[in-house]
Amino acid sequence: MGIAADDIDRVRAATDLVAVASEHVALRRSGTRWVGLCPFHTERTPSFSVNGELGFWYCFGCQRKGDAITFVRETQQLDFVAAVEWLARRAGIELCWDNSREATQHRRRSRLVETMARAVAWYHERLLTAPDAAAARGYLRSRGYDGEVVRRFQLGWAPEGWDQLCRALSLSPGVAADTGLGFVNARNRLQDSFRGRLLFPIFDARGDPVALGGRVLPGGEGPKYKNSTASALYDKGEVLYGLNWAKGAIVDAGQVVVCEGYTDVIGLVGAGVPEAVATCGTALSERHVALLRRFAPRIVLAFDADEAGQGAAERVYGWERRYEVDVAVAALPGGTDPAELARTDPERLRRAVADAVPFLSFRLERLLATAPLASVEARARTAQAAARLIGEHPNQIVREDYASQVAVRLGVRPEHLLAGQGGDRPRRTLARPAASRSRRAETTSLLALGLAVHQPAAVAHLLHEVLFVKPVERAAYRALASAATLHDAVAEAEPEVAELLLRLAVDEVADPHAEAVVGRLVDEAACRVLADLEVDAQAIGQPFDEAQRIGWLKLQVENLRDDTTRGPAVEQVLEFLVERDGRQR
Repeated sequence: MGIAADDIDRVRAATDLVAVASEHVALRRSGTRWVGLCPFHTERTPSFSVNGELGFWYCFGCQRKGDAITFVRETQQLDFVAAVEWLARRAGIELCWDNSREATQHRRRSRLVETMARAVAWYHERLLTAPDAAAARGYLRSRGYDGEVVRRFQLGWAPEGWDQLCRALSLSPGVAADTGLGFVNARNRLQDSFRGRLLFPIFDARGDPVALGGRVLPGGEGPKYKNSTASALYDKGEVLYGLNWAKGAIVDAGQVVVCEGYTDVIGLVGAGVPEAVATCGTALSERHVALLRRFAPRIVLAFDADEAGQGAAERVYGWERRYEVDVAVAALPGGTDPAELARTDPERLRRAVADAVPFLSFRLERLLATAPLASVEARARTAQAAARLIGEHPNQIVREDYASQVAVRLGVRPEHLLAGQGGDRPRRTLARPAASRSRRAETTSLLALGLAVHQPAAVAHLLHEVLFVKPVERAAYRALASAATLHDAVAEAEPEVAELLLRLAVDEVADPHAEAVVGRLVDEAACRVLADLEVDAQAIGQPFDEAQRIGWLKLQVENLRDDTTRGPAVEQVLEFLVERDGRQR
């Protein structure tokens, strides 16, 4: 259950796939299609192809494919519903839902998101213009945040008044509670949740505002940071600050940098590390990792690495195994955070991220850098501590490699660092990328299928499944013949068949003369049958009627090769082939 099927079709029909794809790919026209460098893998020669008329795209390099909805899902890392909603907003289409409960939930969420957006805008305008926000503006300037930063991250100011936001937006107690913007206090009065704080709006991955983080100004009362409580929109275990802005950069970089605070993200972005996100007042969780794996296979931790190493090994190695991610650590100078380092030494911050090392490597390096190694006893104690760290890793090959490295530095034997460790723990299997395949050969059968995709009206009465020998091509023809639209054919076909149809959809039709292509295809089918008939005739003798049939078919093959007689011959031979196929079944 979900969005009504008719609305999904309306969204597809109203979407200009070339325009959507052009926001991510520099496309140039090539005949009836558009080509460019694939946004999903690195390449020098364009293999990404778009057919705007049919609404499909396909990459001949990495074999990724789909329609406008798939493209938005892949580039913006949204689920199906969110991608359809994104395209619907772009096309000005109001969606209907085929389930009353889902429709109610969707309308409720939309109202709450709209209210949050109004609150973010109200707080932002207060910071920019309100006299009572002067101290906040001064604080931001002292931290190096200019107007561009304030506007880019939509920072805001919550005034000291008890209920200024609730009154300004005319919030009901229910909406205030559901958004986390307000609550009913002990005096039974509606009160703002944030007062006298610099605000950092928090957006989910699709870009909807869902929460706020508030920082008290120096000398203010209360905890330094206060975040929105859990609400109908916000779960801090799933949301990461900055992901809405960073997801494109994360995909491009192949990694995400995770820090602890809003100002850390702003500092990293300002220092030239746009792939930064932050947890919202909580530790990095498995749900966070599962979300981030949709964007990149590498996670760089840019927070207090000592804390990251304490009791985290089992958790981190579990993430690496379950989600096939690599967790690395950026070695920041002791006592600093990304926000501070971005102000004082942005080059060092960039270098720390670029030089991030695997989690185990960081922990061992931190141990060896601070351990006393002057005596045999001290080296032995360090070796025991290193052995414990190495022993936590689940992969035997990794353990042996690190044991060899550490053994050289400590002057001990590697086996001493591996003693007492059991057999290999479960090892993760890295998915291998699909082998690159070249563009299809221009066989007659594929040309005919291409015409069935691009010019169905021209060939619908001239084609039949008996003309196709390869099972995947025959299945592709059946899918086209039985479906109302190409989208339906792709959706209902087996994966290999769907891929063939998509490749045909984005490729050029090399021969635009439908009758000539079908004539060649019927010619090939007739020649196959003619060869079978002649073999059978030689094996059992040649009865008169069989000789007549062979003679007739040879004449028709000649007619198929003559432009003046091809049309009638195609229809006669096709009728013969279909009738013969029916008798043999």
